[in-house]
Amino acid sequence: MTEKYIDLLITDRDFTLNAGSEPVLCNNRVSIGQDIVHAIIESGLATRLVAERSPTMRADVITQLVLLVEEDERIIPGTVKITEESPVKLWVEAETWDFGRVSLGADV
Repeated sequence: MTEKYIDLLITDRDFTLNAGSEPVLCNNRVSIGQDIVHAIIESGLATRLVAERSPTMRADVITQLVLLVEEDERIIPGTVKITEESPVKLWVEAETWDFGRVSLGADV
């Protein structure tokens, strides 16, 4: 499979370095997953879940997050599913056009 999307690998919100202290690269599905997590973090929507207790308002924020992820042109619309693994962790699943299913956790 060709490397269509190439990015620096981020682990625990920091660059991942190899034994030579050089950044490690990632591609395709991993890169798309990282972009989804960064979009969620940068949107500020996930932090609204931390203090929100109303199930209705939480569902509204989740819907906004689904719409945000679906804005990525690499994601097939209608395939995004976001569930709350815990009060501070979201689980995102989506189908990409070129690389199959993406499943990842996003810390709130």
